[in-house]
Amino acid sequence: MPLLALPFPAIDPVLVEFGPLSVRWYGLAYFFGILLGWFYARRLAADPRLWGPAGPAMRPIDIDDFLLWATIGIIGGGRLGYVLFYQPQAYLADPMALLRVWEGGMSFHGGLIGTTIAMILFSRRRGIVTLSLFDVISTSCTFGLFFGRLANFINGELFGRPSDVPWAMVFPAGGPLPRHPSQLYEALLEGLVLFAVLRTLTHGFGSLRYPGMTGGAFIAGYGIARIIVEFVREPDPQIGYLAGFATMGMLLSLPMVIIGLGAIIVALLRGPRAP
Repeated sequence: MPLLALPFPAIDPVLVEFGPLSVRWYGLAYFFGILLGWFYARRLAADPRLWGPAGPAMRPIDIDDFLLWATIGIIGGGRLGYVLFYQPQAYLADPMALLRVWEGGMSFHGGLIGTTIAMILFSRRRGIVTLSLFDVISTSCTFGLFFGRLANFINGELFGRPSDVPWAMVFPAGGPLPRHPSQLYEALLEGLVLFAVLRTLTHGFGSLRYPGMTGGAFIAGYGIARIIVEFVREPDPQIGYLAGFATMGMLLSLPMVIIGLGAIIVALLRGPRAP
């Protein structure tokens, strides 16, 4: 191991075991991410100061009822997205592996699609403005992204490319070379930085008054953060590089940047919600 490489903190992915049952950090990351996201979304829905003269577009009880829909969308979409985008052949050979979520293998882009479908169906059923629901839920996704990336780091997966930076680490599954701890980069950018940007927009700019603006900022912000990290993140071995340098993560994130920026422009041109 190179002298300047940091040792990987060998944290057991299993927190505690009860006979055949085990509690994993990966599962706890989703649990706390969804729990904190639900709590924060309720606060946004209940604060009339953030919504302007038109008043809140939804009630805290709507967020409570959407929690189950969101959980199904996140887990179901994330799992299916990972299978379709990254390892279709492996899951065709072993279809039952699709149900073994505790083994890892989730796609943010798939989870986003699943949650978006859930929001469209739920908002139509409740008579809620779909874009406003997307605005509130998007601000809450950063909690799950932060804890999820930390869980990726604990699992020693999704590590970065070989590097000689002073904080490079030798991951158990990454061979003898020190690598970028890209999971921590993503936790910082997709979790903390993106949360700070969205909170500034909602509390400082009043972006919830403009349906679609906050959600557009989330989509574009995540896409930009993901593309940045993809330059130092090791591509999935079964896919490798596309078009010489691009990765699957880049190709899936670039449309997000375009769609997100477009949503912001449309929201500003449309103006705030009328009372």
